Amino acid sequence: MKKIQFDTLAIDEFEEDKFHLPKHSHTYYEIIYIIKGSGIHHLNKNLLPYQTGDLFVISTDDEHYFDIKKTTRFFFIKFTDTYFNSNKKLSCDEFLLNTPENFMRDKSLKENVLKLDTTCASILKNTINNIRAYNSISNISTSPIVFYQILSIFGLIKESLQQQNIKITGSGIDNDQIISYIHQNIYKPKLVQIKTIAEHFSISQNYFGTYFKRNFDISYREYCNQLRTQLIEKRILSKQLSMKQIAFEFGFTDESHLSNYFKKQRSLKPSAVKKLQTPS
Repeated sequence: MKKIQFDTLAIDEFEEDKFHLPKHSHTYYEIIYIIKGSGIHHLNKNLLPYQTGDLFVISTDDEHYFDIKKTTRFFFIKFTDTYFNSNKKLSCDEFLLNTPENFMRDKSLKENVLKLDTTCASILKNTINNIRAYNSISNISTSPIVFYQILSIFGLIKESLQQQNIKITGSGIDNDQIISYIHQNIYKPKLVQIKTIAEHFSISQNYFGTYFKRNFDISYREYCNQLRTQLIEKRILSKQLSMKQIAFEFGFTDESHLSNYFKKQRSLKPSAVKKLQTPS
């Protein structure tokens, strides 16, 4: 059963001898810190022993509950998928490129207990205490201070993964795959919308345009328009398909829609393209 959270960010702290919930999932994300106690964290199909100072991340794809062996005090940081987006002006490029939400879905984080060295464990404990203290005096969902404290937790998680030689899968972006995706789906307008392709490659929608321009020296929209126009022109010159068929192939509503699009891109009508063909 998925529990719904309405605040973009919420803090919850409690102590229990028996966990109050059965196995469950969420519509939001959780960072869970064990202030004290021990037991077994049932996370998906993994049984992860926990103790004081341990840290877990839960995404919307996960199911979990805690089997408490020794009285446990939990500290939960809960946020929706709009929390980081609403604070994008504060984010660094790395977190726009590989969003925290996507990072939290990685299976490696659900199969291992994160181990921090003494220094990092101390920093994590202090960070949690900073958030606990700030929670009592401020609206945390709009607080830059809390936002950066939460980002620092992700930094500690990454350092822990490096120390344990655990690689996060899918965090890199293959530019060849982006181009391949565009060429395969250029005939389906909805699939090449920025929202769709950004989600497919786990890149922030707000950052995708900047990323594409930086890596390909052309705007994403311009690249798609050039590719689509070149392919349409090839169809016209091949004389194998009617204008109606070409319009249908590329997802245009009708021939008029196709003609207007082509004229805007090439400054001439499709019917004039054949006249430009060089005689063999």
